[in-house]
Amino acid sequence: MSDMKTSVVTGGAGFLGSHLSERLLSEGHKVIVLDNLLTGSIDNIQHLFSNKNFTFVQYDVTNFISVLGDVHYVWHFASPARPIDYLKFPIQTLKVGSIGTHNALGFAKAKNARFLLASTSECYGDPLVHPQTEEYWGNVNPVGPRGVYDEAKRFAEAMTMAYHNFHKVDTRIVRIFNTYGERMRIDDGRAIPAFISQCLRGEDVTVFGNGSQTRSVCYVSDLIDGIYKLMLSDYKLPMNIGNPEELTMLELAKEIIELTNSNSKIIFKELPTDDPKIRQPDITKARNILGWKPLVSREEGLKRAVEYFKGKKNF
Repeated sequence: MSDMKTSVVTGGAGFLGSHLSERLLSEGHKVIVLDNLLTGSIDNIQHLFSNKNFTFVQYDVTNFISVLGDVHYVWHFASPARPIDYLKFPIQTLKVGSIGTHNALGFAKAKNARFLLASTSECYGDPLVHPQTEEYWGNVNPVGPRGVYDEAKRFAEAMTMAYHNFHKVDTRIVRIFNTYGERMRIDDGRAIPAFISQCLRGEDVTVFGNGSQTRSVCYVSDLIDGIYKLMLSDYKLPMNIGNPEELTMLELAKEIIELTNSNSKIIFKELPTDDPKIRQPDITKARNILGWKPLVSREEGLKRAVEYFKGKKNF
């Protein structure tokens, strides 16, 4: 099959990267994953090893990237993405967003491949505009503890546009909003895995602040579908992909307690530094340009996530 497309996925052993790799294989791509396993895990991609079109290379993309043969698509997903990780690995986070992005773009240029950057709603920081459209420039504290991630991704976007404008590399930028589903780590530190694991263990459910801060959570298969459609589109500027259905953390905690039939009580702890108070994507562009919208309801998605966590050995 000479017309088979080859995709290189950096960070392909991570939560999103592994789901993307699965989708690409199902679409008939040959997939090469580059991942240094700093925060990714072989467990996420173990089931793909038997597929003859799948290759895994343990590699740090802050080093020069070289892959033999034709490459049609480069998907740059490598980065710590959980506050728990980027607070633990601040310099690696900055380096993969800067040097790693530079290397991945240089690689795409050398291969004449289309490039997609996995960016983030964190580019908007603690937003003063609601919901957030792609034109909003954000409200980010560059020297706060979260700044290492936010600014790495903002720099990565600037670098991507520079390669597009100066070197004419065919680029796409997706701003990913809060996403959940199978293969999130139990010790993830983010709300959904924390709430589910606390409920399943019968522990108190920890809500930060008074629980009034909002998030808009998207099930992973919907997110990957939007990203795939964006890569195949002709749209060059950043695009929000996420679920605009907003809810407070307190509401989310109550929903998960109910779903797990748990007797857990809710306790409140101090809000982390620079934690965004609101977060909701405006997905007008994704709807109009890609014909995309999220399809999996929160109830259905959370049920699947609960079943996944129940199957983990830790419980």
